[in-house]
Amino acid sequence: MNVKIMTPTSQMLEKVSSPSQLSEVSLLALRGEVSNLPSPVLNGKSVEVGSEIASGIGSEIKYDANAIASYYQSRPFKVFSRILSVLIPTLSFAFGVWFDGKRGVNVKKDRRRAIQFRELLTRLGPAYIKIGQALSTRPDLVPSVFLEELTQLQDKLPAFANEIAYRFIEEELGQKPEEVYAEISPQPIAAASLGQVYKAKLFSGEEVAIKVQRPDLREAITIDLYILRKLAVWGKQKFTRVRSDLAGILDELGDRIFEEMDYIHEGENAERFFQLYGHMKDIYVPKIYWEYTNRRVLTMEWIYGKKLTQTEELAADGIDARYLIEVGVQCSLRQLLEHGFFHADPHPGNLLATPDGKLAYLDFGMMSQVQPPQRYGLIEAIVHVVNRDFEGLANDYVKLDFLSPDTDLTPIIPAFAKVFANAQGASVADFNIKSITDDLSELMYEYPFRVPPYYALIIRSLVTLEGIAIYIDPNFKVLSEAYPYVAKRLLTDPAPQLRISLQDLLFKEGSFRWNRLENLLKNARSNEEYDFDLVLNQAVDFLSSERGQYIREKLIDELLKSVDGLRKNVLHNFTSLLREQVGITAVKETQAADLEQQETLEHIKRVVEILQETRGFDTNQVIPQITQILFNPGVQKLGQQITSQLLEKTVIRVLRQLLIGEEVVSSL
Repeated sequence: MNVKIMTPTSQMLEKVSSPSQLSEVSLLALRGEVSNLPSPVLNGKSVEVGSEIASGIGSEIKYDANAIASYYQSRPFKVFSRILSVLIPTLSFAFGVWFDGKRGVNVKKDRRRAIQFRELLTRLGPAYIKIGQALSTRPDLVPSVFLEELTQLQDKLPAFANEIAYRFIEEELGQKPEEVYAEISPQPIAAASLGQVYKAKLFSGEEVAIKVQRPDLREAITIDLYILRKLAVWGKQKFTRVRSDLAGILDELGDRIFEEMDYIHEGENAERFFQLYGHMKDIYVPKIYWEYTNRRVLTMEWIYGKKLTQTEELAADGIDARYLIEVGVQCSLRQLLEHGFFHADPHPGNLLATPDGKLAYLDFGMMSQVQPPQRYGLIEAIVHVVNRDFEGLANDYVKLDFLSPDTDLTPIIPAFAKVFANAQGASVADFNIKSITDDLSELMYEYPFRVPPYYALIIRSLVTLEGIAIYIDPNFKVLSEAYPYVAKRLLTDPAPQLRISLQDLLFKEGSFRWNRLENLLKNARSNEEYDFDLVLNQAVDFLSSERGQYIREKLIDELLKSVDGLRKNVLHNFTSLLREQVGITAVKETQAADLEQQETLEHIKRVVEILQETRGFDTNQVIPQITQILFNPGVQKLGQQITSQLLEKTVIRVLRQLLIGEEVVSSL
């Protein structure tokens, strides 16, 4: 790849007049104007001002709130001017909407106001355009007329001049566009908040998309982040009810946006995304052409496709948009709960249905990470929500850092119950993420919750995806689609956290909850990756290990309960016959199996039926599978334990019936 070597920083600082031109040094202020300025970070190493900086693969510009603050604190007039440029048109628009309402105009259906709102966000710049993009996916929040206009913010923004784009291509790749590409579209075919896209063809004949960054982008983003962060810090200080780290949330957003402005980082994200999720059924990730990619120019495989929200066009092509959104939900679950590397900006412009019916992901600039403790905590929270275990849910919020460990959960538990009861009543699995989020927001205001920074991007991603789903199918329920995957993880994931969660789910006060197991098995079999042979082998490995000791012992007790009814029948007949032979008066026959034992047998029968209906179950393979399992050392040990306990209890029962002459209710 061609790597351009930049001029020495000292020379560059003498030539610049705005922070957008200081892109290589994270908005370092003009030389001599700011003291105590931290050195920029490139490739994880501090680079002193005056050294030469190489721009190429691996170099990235980090968001630095302190450096940005240092720059703008010495420029109060620039900041004040920006505040006015945002405030005046916003207040003017708000006043116009208010006045229309007074005159009896139905603003929700007013196309003119919708266009004005879209144009207002466009003029305010990239930060506000991203707000509009998020709103464009929420038909449950935004009137349809406004929704139609806001969708244009995804890829139909005003383009900047070709001359600037071509100059960026030459500066970044070291060659003129015509020397790199055999063909290039005369005008950009799409323009978004951070850049615009050209369609081109390489000399090898491959069709590609060229993404070129907007000029002066860094200045436009950083001044808005600076202002919003100042407001966040001020609000946290002035309003004691605000417990969340608002500045931390904005810093998290700033980190992601700065990464999004580095196309090298985006290319690396795309390749990592492909490695983690490219193997999934009907998921497609475009190829990155590294020899034609640098910080402000990205060349990637051209994808032919339509937005998922173009339902009529997709239906005409024989493509099921609802199926593809299900694919997207399953992919998002793996992103958030399995690998932790997730697409934080899944708006309709970034999700395309390909002609062959696959879901193609685009734009990997805004990605984020969920750490393992948070991933397991989210899975446990979903399980507790579905099963209405609100005490467990309250403890999940402590683990997820929404509540401090010393928080009194006593009043919070019934508050959770009220939120979810109001949301759905009959089935929490049918809840709407947005409505629950709104209800929880009120709860968080009343109780000592704090919102950790990582949570904002997760909710943004989920709510955006849910918005697309609701647009396609108003009855789409994300959790109903998610729970089969969660059930599969609980049954097959060896992680200690999830094994403990499974144990807590299946046992209550020492009693085995068969209905929970049935529910898990029913949901898990709906997941395409769930296979009978897989779960059987993993279950055997777990139950025969030290980690499975508690569940193993409890299952032995339940098995003894289930066979106790049969055993009592046999023993009753045998001892009655024996007593008659020795001349002992027969006792009154009692019911051999009590109601609880009959119910246990019914549960086991239903579990067997569920397993028989599970993918991978083959009658012809059952005998070989059982044979293989029986030779497992752990299973043999398990069998010895069961046999020993059964024999012990049987002998005790025979002796008591013979000598005492009465039926003894099992105390298992």
